[in-house]
Amino acid sequence: MKTIGLIGGMSWESSAVYYELINLKVRDKLGGFHSCKSIMVTVDFAEIEDLQHKDEWEALDKMMADSAKQLESAGADIIVLCTNTMHLCSPAIIENISIPFLHIAEATGMEIIRKGLKKVALLGTRFTMEKDFYKAFLYEKFGIEVIIPDPPGIEDVHRIIYTELVHGKIKDDSRETYKNIIADLELRGAQGVILGCTEIPLLISESDVNIPTFDTTTIHAEKAVEWALAD
Repeated sequence: MKTIGLIGGMSWESSAVYYELINLKVRDKLGGFHSCKSIMVTVDFAEIEDLQHKDEWEALDKMMADSAKQLESAGADIIVLCTNTMHLCSPAIIENISIPFLHIAEATGMEIIRKGLKKVALLGTRFTMEKDFYKAFLYEKFGIEVIIPDPPGIEDVHRIIYTELVHGKIKDDSRETYKNIIADLELRGAQGVILGCTEIPLLISESDVNIPTFDTTTIHAEKAVEWALAD
């Protein structure tokens, strides 16, 4: 078994889910007393959130690259970044390490293609929805068309993530807001919806909507385990 290096803390709630999922997957695959060999470096999300909203991505690039180098030095065989938004920094991470980096959009795209879908909606932070790093990756690598909510919908999705979900607050009215946004995206042709923030699956599940959901946290964690256990 190879060692998975996890960059966490964005938020710690979703990082805890990653840790649980990878260990459950290893136990499912290997049985007995097996658990995943892993190392986690966590950052202070307050610092990350402040730099995000100041649009200081060079500083964030350095923080993510330093975390990845720390994991590599500690013996990690692969790097997994436990967040969607911060994959904006993936080029900086890849440039500064010599071990593989498992991109969350690659893991998600593989699952979308496996289900035969070609047009999906994307929910996440405003950075994830508006910037091209996620949408362009899916289109260029897999030919998947990605649509996002209208501006009021973007604002609602972003606000609920930062004022509620990252603090562990799960509210029924926010769930209804998300369900309405997803229903509108379905009318616009979305065949499925990417839950493109690691906290969103805390609020929305497959049973809440009419189209397939892609829980990026679960997909990413399970793909990492498949890599760690491969010959």
